[in-house]
Amino acid sequence: MLRFDGKVAIVTGGGRGIGRAYALLLAERGAAVVVNDIGSNLDGHESDAGPANDVVAEITALGGRAAASIEDVHSGPEAIIATAIDTFGHLDIVVNNAGINGRLPFTKSDLDYFQLHMAIHFYGTLGLVQAAWPHLIESGKGRIVNTISGTVIGIANRTAYSAAKGAIWGFTNCLAVDGEPFGVKANCIGPAAGTRMSLAPDQDIPSVLANYGEQMPPELVAPVVAYLAHEDCELTGMTLSAGGGKVSRLAAGHTAGFTDTSLTPEMVRDRLAEVLDPNTFQVQERVVVA
Repeated sequence: MLRFDGKVAIVTGGGRGIGRAYALLLAERGAAVVVNDIGSNLDGHESDAGPANDVVAEITALGGRAAASIEDVHSGPEAIIATAIDTFGHLDIVVNNAGINGRLPFTKSDLDYFQLHMAIHFYGTLGLVQAAWPHLIESGKGRIVNTISGTVIGIANRTAYSAAKGAIWGFTNCLAVDGEPFGVKANCIGPAAGTRMSLAPDQDIPSVLANYGEQMPPELVAPVVAYLAHEDCELTGMTLSAGGGKVSRLAAGHTAGFTDTSLTPEMVRDRLAEVLDPNTFQVQERVVVA
Protein backbone atom coordinates (compact mmCIF):
# COMPACT_ATOMS: atom_id res chain seq x y z
CA MET A 1 0.00 0.00 0.00
CA LEU A 2 1.23 3.48 -0.84
CA ARG A 3 1.47 5.34 2.46
CA PHE A 4 2.32 8.95 3.31
CA ASP A 5 3.46 8.55 6.90
CA GLY A 6 5.78 11.38 7.84
CA LYS A 7 4.81 13.44 4.79
CA VAL A 8 3.23 16.89 4.88
CA ALA A 9 0.90 18.02 2.11
CA ILE A 10 -0.89 21.21 1.17
CA VAL A 11 -4.16 20.89 -0.74
CA THR A 12 -5.60 24.15 -2.01
CA GLY A 13 -9.33 24.30 -2.58
CA GLY A 14 -9.40 21.44 -0.08
CA GLY A 15 -12.63 22.37 1.68
CA ARG A 16 -15.06 21.02 -0.90
CA GLY A 17 -15.41 18.86 -3.99
CA ILE A 18 -12.36 17.09 -5.37
CA GLY A 19 -9.99 19.00 -3.08
CA ARG A 20 -11.78 17.58 -0.06
CA ALA A 21 -11.46 14.08 -1.55
CA TYR A 22 -7.72 14.64 -2.07
CA ALA A 23 -7.22 15.86 1.50
CA LEU A 24 -9.19 13.00 3.05
CA LEU A 25 -7.35 10.31 1.08
CA LEU A 26 -3.89 11.73 1.78
CA ALA A 27 -4.73 11.98 5.48
CA GLU A 28 -6.19 8.47 5.52
CA ARG A 29 -2.89 7.23 4.08
CA GLY A 30 -0.88 8.94 6.81
CA ALA A 31 -0.05 12.46 5.56
CA ALA A 32 -0.42 15.56 7.67
CA VAL A 33 -2.55 17.87 5.53
CA VAL A 34 -2.94 21.63 5.34
CA VAL A 35 -6.46 22.13 4.05
CA ASN A 36 -6.45 25.49 2.29
CA ASP A 37 -9.76 27.00 1.20
CA ILE A 38 -11.04 30.55 1.40
CA GLY A 39 -14.60 29.25 1.15
CA SER A 40 -15.51 31.53 -1.74
CA ASN A 41 -18.51 31.38 -4.02
CA LEU A 42 -18.12 30.02 -7.55
CA ASP A 43 -16.78 33.26 -9.01
CA GLY A 44 -14.08 33.65 -6.37
CA HIS A 45 -15.73 36.24 -4.15
CA GLU A 46 -16.60 36.19 -0.44
CA SER A 47 -14.88 34.07 2.20
CA ASP A 48 -15.93 31.43 4.70
CA ALA A 49 -13.63 29.48 7.00
CA GLY A 50 -16.24 26.76 7.40
CA PRO A 51 -15.27 24.42 4.52
CA ALA A 52 -11.59 24.19 5.48
CA ASN A 53 -12.38 23.79 9.17
CA ASP A 54 -14.99 21.12 8.44
CA VAL A 55 -12.53 18.97 6.49
CA VAL A 56 -9.91 19.37 9.22
CA ALA A 57 -12.53 18.21 11.72
CA GLU A 58 -13.29 15.17 9.53
CA ILE A 59 -9.62 14.25 9.35
CA THR A 60 -8.90 14.68 13.05
CA ALA A 61 -12.06 12.76 14.00
CA LEU A 62 -10.62 9.81 12.10
CA GLY A 63 -7.30 10.08 13.92
CA GLY A 64 -5.45 12.04 11.27
CA ARG A 65 -3.46 15.27 11.42
CA ALA A 66 -4.60 18.42 9.66
CA ALA A 67 -4.59 22.20 9.88
CA ALA A 68 -6.85 24.76 8.23
CA SER A 69 -5.70 27.66 6.08
CA ILE A 70 -8.08 30.28 4.68
CA GLU A 71 -5.50 32.42 2.90
CA ASP A 72 -6.10 33.36 -0.73
CA VAL A 73 -3.76 31.41 -3.04
CA HIS A 74 -3.08 34.52 -5.11
CA SER A 75 -2.30 36.98 -2.32
CA GLY A 76 -1.19 34.74 0.54
CA PRO A 77 1.01 31.86 -0.62
CA GLU A 78 3.70 32.52 1.99
CA ALA A 79 1.11 32.30 4.76
CA ILE A 80 -0.12 28.96 3.43
CA ILE A 81 3.43 27.61 3.47
CA ALA A 82 3.96 29.02 6.96
CA THR A 83 0.95 27.08 8.23
CA ALA A 84 2.56 23.85 7.01
CA ILE A 85 6.02 24.63 8.39
CA ASP A 86 4.87 26.09 11.71
CA THR A 87 2.39 23.28 12.36
CA PHE A 88 4.15 20.21 10.98
CA GLY A 89 7.79 21.25 10.57
CA HIS A 90 8.36 20.64 6.88
CA LEU A 91 6.66 20.27 3.49
CA ASP A 92 6.75 17.48 0.92
CA ILE A 93 3.68 17.77 -1.31
CA VAL A 94 1.76 20.61 -2.93
CA VAL A 95 -1.56 19.94 -4.65
CA ASN A 96 -2.77 23.06 -6.43
CA ASN A 97 -6.50 22.56 -6.82
CA ALA A 98 -8.09 25.93 -5.99
CA GLY A 99 -10.00 27.54 -8.81
CA ILE A 100 -13.15 29.31 -9.89
CA ASN A 101 -15.91 28.59 -12.32
CA GLY A 102 -15.88 30.33 -15.67
CA ARG A 103 -18.32 30.11 -18.54
CA LEU A 104 -18.69 33.22 -20.63
CA PRO A 105 -18.68 33.89 -24.38
CA PHE A 106 -15.47 35.44 -25.66
CA THR A 107 -17.39 38.52 -26.83
CA LYS A 108 -18.41 39.19 -23.22
CA SER A 109 -15.06 38.34 -21.63
CA ASP A 110 -13.21 41.57 -20.95
CA LEU A 111 -9.60 41.86 -19.82
CA ASP A 112 -10.62 41.99 -16.16
CA TYR A 113 -12.36 38.65 -16.56
CA PHE A 114 -9.24 37.11 -18.09
CA GLN A 115 -7.07 38.61 -15.36
CA LEU A 116 -9.32 37.16 -12.66
CA HIS A 117 -8.87 33.67 -14.06
CA MET A 118 -5.13 34.12 -14.47
CA ALA A 119 -4.83 35.48 -10.92
CA ILE A 120 -6.60 32.58 -9.24
CA HIS A 121 -5.72 29.66 -11.49
CA PHE A 122 -2.27 30.46 -12.86
CA TYR A 123 -0.74 33.05 -10.54
CA GLY A 124 -2.20 31.25 -7.53
CA THR A 125 -0.48 28.07 -8.66
CA LEU A 126 2.74 29.88 -9.53
CA GLY A 127 2.91 31.79 -6.25
CA LEU A 128 2.40 28.74 -4.08
CA VAL A 129 4.98 26.72 -6.00
CA GLN A 130 7.50 29.55 -5.70
CA ALA A 131 6.95 29.79 -1.96
CA ALA A 132 7.10 26.01 -1.55
CA TRP A 133 10.08 25.40 -3.83
CA PRO A 134 12.94 25.58 -1.26
CA HIS A 135 11.01 23.32 1.10
CA LEU A 136 10.31 20.79 -1.65
CA ILE A 137 14.00 20.77 -2.55
CA GLU A 138 14.86 20.25 1.12
CA SER A 139 12.42 17.34 1.20
CA GLY A 140 14.51 15.56 -1.43
CA LYS A 141 11.39 14.00 -2.91
CA GLY A 142 9.10 16.98 -3.31
CA ARG A 143 5.95 16.40 -5.32
CA ILE A 144 3.76 18.97 -7.10
CA VAL A 145 0.37 18.21 -8.62
CA ASN A 146 -1.20 21.08 -10.55
CA THR A 147 -4.70 21.14 -11.96
CA ILE A 148 -5.52 21.68 -15.61
CA SER A 149 -8.55 20.80 -17.71
CA GLY A 150 -9.36 19.02 -20.92
CA THR A 151 -10.81 22.34 -22.04
CA VAL A 152 -7.29 23.38 -23.10
CA ILE A 153 -7.99 21.42 -26.28
CA GLY A 154 -10.95 23.67 -27.07
CA ILE A 155 -14.49 24.21 -25.81
CA ALA A 156 -17.14 26.90 -26.22
CA ASN A 157 -17.39 29.81 -23.80
CA ARG A 158 -14.25 28.96 -21.83
CA THR A 159 -11.56 31.19 -23.32
CA ALA A 160 -10.52 32.76 -20.00
CA TYR A 161 -10.70 29.56 -17.98
CA SER A 162 -8.88 27.51 -20.61
CA ALA A 163 -6.20 30.16 -21.17
CA ALA A 164 -5.35 30.02 -17.46
CA LYS A 165 -5.33 26.23 -17.43
CA GLY A 166 -3.14 26.20 -20.53
CA ALA A 167 -0.67 28.45 -18.75
CA ILE A 168 -0.53 25.96 -15.87
CA TRP A 169 0.07 23.12 -18.32
CA GLY A 170 3.07 24.78 -19.94
CA PHE A 171 4.38 25.97 -16.58
CA THR A 172 4.24 22.47 -15.09
CA ASN A 173 5.96 20.85 -18.07
CA CYS A 174 8.88 23.24 -17.71
CA LEU A 175 8.84 23.04 -13.92
CA ALA A 176 9.37 19.30 -14.23
CA VAL A 177 12.64 19.92 -16.07
CA ASP A 178 13.82 22.49 -13.53
CA GLY A 179 12.94 20.17 -10.66
CA GLU A 180 14.85 17.13 -11.89
CA PRO A 181 18.24 18.00 -10.35
CA PHE A 182 16.55 18.31 -6.95
CA GLY A 183 14.33 15.24 -7.01
CA VAL A 184 11.20 17.39 -7.33
CA LYS A 185 8.54 15.89 -9.59
CA ALA A 186 5.81 18.08 -11.10
CA ASN A 187 2.75 16.72 -12.89
CA CYS A 188 -0.78 17.76 -13.78
CA ILE A 189 -4.14 16.23 -13.07
CA GLY A 190 -7.03 16.80 -15.46
CA PRO A 191 -10.01 15.92 -13.26
CA ALA A 192 -13.58 15.17 -14.24
CA ALA A 193 -15.98 14.95 -11.31
CA GLY A 194 -19.41 16.00 -10.19
CA THR A 195 -18.84 18.89 -7.81
CA ARG A 196 -20.40 22.17 -6.79
CA MET A 197 -18.47 23.81 -9.61
CA SER A 198 -19.06 21.33 -12.43
CA LEU A 199 -22.73 20.87 -11.56
CA ALA A 200 -23.50 24.60 -11.31
CA PRO A 201 -26.67 25.64 -13.20
CA ASP A 202 -24.73 27.61 -15.81
CA GLN A 203 -22.73 24.57 -16.91
CA ASP A 204 -25.48 23.33 -19.26
CA ILE A 205 -24.66 19.67 -18.73
CA PRO A 206 -26.10 17.63 -21.65
CA SER A 207 -29.04 15.36 -20.84
CA VAL A 208 -26.88 12.36 -21.65
CA LEU A 209 -24.83 13.31 -18.58
CA ALA A 210 -27.84 13.77 -16.32
CA ASN A 211 -26.29 11.41 -13.74
CA TYR A 212 -22.87 13.03 -13.99
CA GLY A 213 -22.66 13.65 -10.26
CA GLU A 214 -23.30 9.99 -9.45
CA GLN A 215 -21.14 8.60 -12.24
CA MET A 216 -18.18 10.89 -11.60
CA PRO A 217 -17.59 11.17 -7.84
CA PRO A 218 -14.51 13.09 -6.64
CA GLU A 219 -13.36 9.94 -4.88
CA LEU A 220 -12.52 8.43 -8.29
CA VAL A 221 -10.07 11.25 -9.03
CA ALA A 222 -8.33 11.29 -5.65
CA PRO A 223 -6.38 8.02 -6.09
CA VAL A 224 -4.66 9.40 -9.20
CA VAL A 225 -3.61 12.56 -7.37
CA ALA A 226 -2.41 10.47 -4.42
CA TYR A 227 -0.24 8.39 -6.74
CA LEU A 228 1.26 11.49 -8.39
CA ALA A 229 1.95 12.91 -4.93
CA HIS A 230 3.73 9.79 -3.66
CA GLU A 231 7.50 9.57 -3.41
CA ASP A 232 7.46 6.31 -5.38
CA CYS A 233 5.98 8.09 -8.40
CA GLU A 234 8.78 8.81 -10.84
CA LEU A 235 6.60 10.49 -13.44
CA THR A 236 7.33 14.14 -14.09
CA GLY A 237 6.07 16.56 -16.71
CA MET A 238 3.04 14.34 -17.29
CA THR A 239 -0.69 15.03 -17.33
CA LEU A 240 -3.07 12.31 -16.24
CA SER A 241 -6.79 12.69 -16.85
CA ALA A 242 -9.11 11.01 -14.36
CA GLY A 243 -12.84 10.64 -13.94
CA GLY A 244 -15.40 7.95 -13.27
CA GLY A 245 -12.69 5.36 -12.74
CA LYS A 246 -10.95 6.00 -16.06
CA VAL A 247 -7.32 7.10 -16.07
CA SER A 248 -5.56 8.24 -19.25
CA ARG A 249 -2.78 10.51 -20.42
CA LEU A 250 -3.21 13.91 -22.05
CA ALA A 251 -0.12 14.81 -24.08
CA ALA A 252 1.24 17.08 -26.78
CA GLY A 253 3.08 15.80 -29.81
CA HIS A 254 3.63 15.92 -33.55
CA THR A 255 2.59 14.07 -36.65
CA ALA A 256 5.35 13.00 -39.04
CA GLY A 257 4.32 15.67 -41.52
CA PHE A 258 6.74 16.31 -44.36
CA THR A 259 9.92 18.25 -45.08
CA ASP A 260 10.68 20.17 -48.26
CA THR A 261 13.10 23.08 -48.45
CA SER A 262 11.30 24.44 -51.51
CA LEU A 263 8.15 24.89 -49.44
CA THR A 264 5.29 26.95 -50.91
CA PRO A 265 1.76 27.70 -49.70
CA GLU A 266 0.44 25.42 -52.44
CA MET A 267 2.60 22.57 -51.22
CA VAL A 268 1.15 22.93 -47.73
CA ARG A 269 -2.35 22.82 -49.25
CA ASP A 270 -1.63 19.80 -51.41
CA ARG A 271 0.13 17.75 -48.74
CA LEU A 272 -2.08 18.70 -45.81
CA ALA A 273 -3.23 15.09 -45.38
CA GLU A 274 0.34 14.16 -44.44
CA VAL A 275 0.55 17.00 -41.95
CA LEU A 276 -2.71 16.02 -40.24
CA ASP A 277 -2.36 12.23 -40.40
CA PRO A 278 -3.18 11.01 -36.85
CA ASN A 279 -1.62 7.63 -37.56
CA THR A 280 1.83 9.23 -37.43
CA PHE A 281 1.26 11.12 -34.19
CA GLN A 282 4.00 10.78 -31.61
CA VAL A 283 4.10 12.24 -28.12
CA GLN A 284 6.91 14.76 -27.61
CA GLU A 285 8.22 14.42 -24.09
CA ARG A 286 10.55 17.41 -24.02
CA VAL A 287 11.85 20.23 -26.16
CA VAL A 288 15.41 19.34 -27.04
CA VAL A 289 17.78 22.27 -27.47
CA ALA A 290 21.09 21.36 -29.09
